[in-house]
Amino acid sequence: MSRLIRAVIDKHALRHNLSVIRARAGRARVIAVVKANAYGHGLASTALAVEDADALAVARLEEGLALRAAGVGGRIVLLEGVFTPAQLEDAADERLDLVVHDRLQIELLERAAAAQRFALWMKVDTGMNRLGFATADAAAALARIRRLAPRELRLMTHLACANERDDEVTRAQLQRFRAVSGVLECELSIANSAGLLGDVPTGCHWVRPGLALYGASPFEDRSATQLGLQPVMTLTSSVIAVRRVPRGEAVGYGGAWIARRDSLIAIVAAGYGDGVHRSCASGTPVLIEARRAPLVGRVSMDMIAVDVTELPPVHVGSDVVLWGAGLPVEEVARHAGTVPYELLCSVSQRVPLELR
Repeated sequence: MSRLIRAVIDKHALRHNLSVIRARAGRARVIAVVKANAYGHGLASTALAVEDADALAVARLEEGLALRAAGVGGRIVLLEGVFTPAQLEDAADERLDLVVHDRLQIELLERAAAAQRFALWMKVDTGMNRLGFATADAAAALARIRRLAPRELRLMTHLACANERDDEVTRAQLQRFRAVSGVLECELSIANSAGLLGDVPTGCHWVRPGLALYGASPFEDRSATQLGLQPVMTLTSSVIAVRRVPRGEAVGYGGAWIARRDSLIAIVAAGYGDGVHRSCASGTPVLIEARRAPLVGRVSMDMIAVDVTELPPVHVGSDVVLWGAGLPVEEVARHAGTVPYELLCSVSQRVPLELR
């Protein structure tokens, strides 16, 4: 119990998932998305474990600089691009690829006359309505970028509903993107994890897996195991107390759960201060000594309560899995009313990462 809670990161599972992605991608090259601290898995360590991917993607300049400082030498794509001359110069010095999604970013490159130093990815908005040039403006934007003579130039878009397999929105987005890209003669990047593993063929040159890389499914109706993926993070902790709670007594803040029988309750060192969402309702599954038991009451900052009445004897120090090996993070996310992305990214800084 020297470490009550920890996130065990399985590098072999990470590499396995990359191999599954490569097999699915065919001839397309793979951009491993490691933004947001590699979805909570550790930015530098994850990047180094998948450095044989064709590129890495982060959201912001600071993440790219951190990867270079950690010794990552390969292609790094800044998905949000840069916004000031100083950021542009830093990106040039560290050989970072830039996504260009706004006319102000084109103007920044024009004023700096530095585009020749970059590989650029122009983003087209095909229906996400978040970042990117409208399809009607894409040809003019691309012409301006081409006049800058960048070292490389590619096109990308982002799919809004690819997790809903065989979705008409995805088909419409692809149709819009083909109408633009078909006459522009550039390499294309379209597919995120859901786009890559779903039923609508995207047919792009570069894929951008994020969630699948970490061994979770982007789909409601298809598990990670069915997709051939392995969980990379196992969030694990220990029992720190076992209490007998008489029938009719309440457990936790607000008395939100009341024992319907004489119960045995294990208190686990894990709470919303660690990344276990407060929205995890009573009944959310937890593994104690590899056996399922339900969370009861409200998640507090440092602890949760688990009803272990039906389990073999549980004691202080018993091993607990919050999600990961044996308990898919997608399942826990459903009980929390959220998505696995959020649970993984919410693991807090006080939780040590243990690489294996």
